[in-house]
Amino acid sequence: MQRLIAARRAVNAATKALRSSQLQQLQQQQQRCFSQVAQLESTDNGVFLPKLPPFDYTPPPYTGPSAEEILAKRKQFLSPAMFYFYDKPLNVVDGKMQYLFDENGRRYLDAFGGIATVVFFTNSGTEANELAIMLARLYTGSHDIISLRNAYHGNAAGTMGATAQCGWKFNVIQSGVHHALNPDPYRGVFGSDGEKYAKDVQDIIDFGTTGHVAGFVHEAIQGVGGIVELAPGYLPAAYKSIRQAGGVCIADEVQGGFARTGSHFWGFETQGVVPDIVTMAKGIGNGIPLGAVVTTPEIAEVLTRRNYFNTFGGNPVCTTAGLAVLRVIEKEKLQENALVVGSYLKERLTALKDKYELIGDVRGRGFILGVELVSDRQQKTPAKAETVHVMNQMKDLGVLIGKGGYYGNVFRITPPLCFTRQDADFLADAMDYTLSKM
Repeated sequence: MQRLIAARRAVNAATKALRSSQLQQLQQQQQRCFSQVAQLESTDNGVFLPKLPPFDYTPPPYTGPSAEEILAKRKQFLSPAMFYFYDKPLNVVDGKMQYLFDENGRRYLDAFGGIATVVFFTNSGTEANELAIMLARLYTGSHDIISLRNAYHGNAAGTMGATAQCGWKFNVIQSGVHHALNPDPYRGVFGSDGEKYAKDVQDIIDFGTTGHVAGFVHEAIQGVGGIVELAPGYLPAAYKSIRQAGGVCIADEVQGGFARTGSHFWGFETQGVVPDIVTMAKGIGNGIPLGAVVTTPEIAEVLTRRNYFNTFGGNPVCTTAGLAVLRVIEKEKLQENALVVGSYLKERLTALKDKYELIGDVRGRGFILGVELVSDRQQKTPAKAETVHVMNQMKDLGVLIGKGGYYGNVFRITPPLCFTRQDADFLADAMDYTLSKM
């Protein structure tokens, strides 16, 4: 009996010591949390700093390599072609909902965060678009593909040809692709008149092809290109020309699909068209490598002429993740959230445009928004250096946003679909504060 009592006392003492250690670690972690720092450093020379919304989560202690160690190994072992956004890269070690945490436990607001027919599963958007282009060529018997200037569709053989920004194109053969005038309401020559831009598609067919084409591939809102929403009325007119020339229409929904626009589940729905092929990735897997091509049985039949195979496409782990994502989108009404909160965030950003001359344009819809910075509004001169500066300053305040556009002067704001109104206020406040200091 005495031995049993002694054993119990030893267990209780060990448990107490473990709890004490865990409590100490938790307290240290909380002290490093940015939300705590923000409470203490809420003013700067009498000006209130924007604060992150409260969030009931503390990441576990991080014991892995430091950011400096990782950066050193990156320089030693990885290709120099792999770039990063910030002057001082983050070491993100944990995440929950719309928030990320660095190695020191600091919290960041993530504002950049990725059908019933015949479906072909792939591992990425590039693979999906490659397959879609091949399907179009096999189905029509034609080779010519038309895409848009400023577009991004991937970095493999066919998709690099369809991509139309020199910064994403290597010096390799890219045949059979014609790039039509981009229907950009902000920088385009015809403003928001989509039908005038679409005449260029017909001109390409008449003067650059045999009169027959394989297909037309497009994003409804160009992501890498700087969140450019195609001019109203463009897609119906372009689709008409393509189909009259025997081609099929391919909607690239890799970035704009899966409820991100808020108003619709798919980006192409915003212009009232029905494509022949839809490609998707990123949002479908919520970080899991998963892509897909959806088309009609008639077009899908062409792959029976030979053997088509994808080693990991459609594997049970990734497809299960994709199914879970779809269920969460529906259950938590994330499309409605993207519409309501995204519209509110766009209003806040538009108000900043009225306040600061540096903002030339605010565009997009739902949770795929763009803010373009220009040093001269009349000339629309890209403010690239200022864009990088604002990004770094907002990161220091705790907000992560991306950038894009041909000139690298557009903030790409594509947050997780669970983004809240409080998150939107914090993002807008942080941008407002940063711009006020310039």
